[in-house]
Amino acid sequence: MKIFLLLDPPTVTAQQNKIALVKNKPVFYKPEKLKEARSIIIKHLKPFKPEKPIEGPIKLQVIWRFAKGKRHKHFEWRVTRPDTDNLEKMLKDCMTEVGFWIDDAQVVAEHVEKVWSDDPTGISIEIDVLSKFKEETR
Repeated sequence: MKIFLLLDPPTVTAQQNKIALVKNKPVFYKPEKLKEARSIIIKHLKPFKPEKPIEGPIKLQVIWRFAKGKRHKHFEWRVTRPDTDNLEKMLKDCMTEVGFWIDDAQVVAEHVEKVWSDDPTGISIEIDVLSKFKEETR
C-alpha cells in the first residue's frame, strides 16, 4: 500500500509531551500544538484506512518532505530537528489510532528519510506486509 499525505509536515513530535504536578503527583498531558499536529495527520490518514487492520509483520517506509525555502535544494537531506525517530513515533501512533494495524509493534522493519522539497510537501508512506519468517541471507 502506497499513500501520500499532502500537507505541511508538522515539526512538533510525540517527544514533546508535558508533565505537570497535580496534588504533588506527576500528570502527563499533550500540549495544544501536539494535539493539533496529531489531528491533522489523523484527518489526512482516514481516507486511506484499510477495510480491516493489517495483521502480521509490517515493513514501513516513510519520506517526510518539508518545504525547502530559499536556502535548500530539492531533495537535499534535512539534517535539522525534529529527529526521524520522534516523527515516526507520532505517525505510527496516529496510524494505530486510525486502524491501519492492530499495534505498531507489528512494524518490524522501517526506513525513514527527511528531505527538503519543492512542491508537493507531505508524507510519503509505503506499507508492505511481510511473510511470517525472515528470509535468511548469508
